[in-house]
Amino acid sequence: MNRNASDADGENALAFLGQLATATSRRRFLQWSGVTIGIALVGCSSDRITAVPQGVNLGSGDVGVLNYAYALEQLEAAFYTRVLLAPYTGMTMPEREILTDLRDHEIVHREFLRTALGSAAIGSLEFNFGSVDFANRTSVLTTARVFEDLGVGAYNGAGQLLTDAGLLLIAGKIVSVEARHASAIRDLLNPGSADFAGNDIVTVSGALDVALSPAMVLDAGAAFITTAIDARSLPTA
Repeated sequence: MNRNASDADGENALAFLGQLATATSRRRFLQWSGVTIGIALVGCSSDRITAVPQGVNLGSGDVGVLNYAYALEQLEAAFYTRVLLAPYTGMTMPEREILTDLRDHEIVHREFLRTALGSAAIGSLEFNFGSVDFANRTSVLTTARVFEDLGVGAYNGAGQLLTDAGLLLIAGKIVSVEARHASAIRDLLNPGSADFAGNDIVTVSGALDVALSPAMVLDAGAAFITTAIDARSLPTA
């Protein structure tokens, strides 16, 4: 795995947090969050992965975790790219700006991971968005909410699996960005509501973001990812 940018990414991530402290608007935050992205990581819990006889093998160790992240970033980048090819009916300029920011961020995530993995990267996946009505605002934003919440939950399961402290540092910064994405989408769906911190994404007992295992994430993504994914070699502890 290519690790040449690791130290610089850590410094950029810390500088990025300083910028966030002075954010004055959702739009400005989203712009900043695409500038100093380091490496997007997602992981898994101790849940056992269901066997997949054929398909793309994610690999093991940190490489497997990176490929897991790369698969999800490909999904999100492909979705937002499709959304903006033919904007849904009634899309406002502020909505277009936010969705453009999210698309650009996911492309940065995807390309950074592809470069970091080098020859260990899985190939380009194929997707099926046939269940999404891209001309309908509610259909598009509801699907975006699913993807963003899924991403946050997946990132939250990564910490215990990473062996590289530098990657763990970056993962902590990235999950906060993805959570902002999720919050922005939820605000578009329900302006001014407390939906961004609903019980479906924040645990009632611990007041923490939900953490999802790879089995749960890949099962949820299976409706959109047509390429078979073999995650049996991912670390589980």
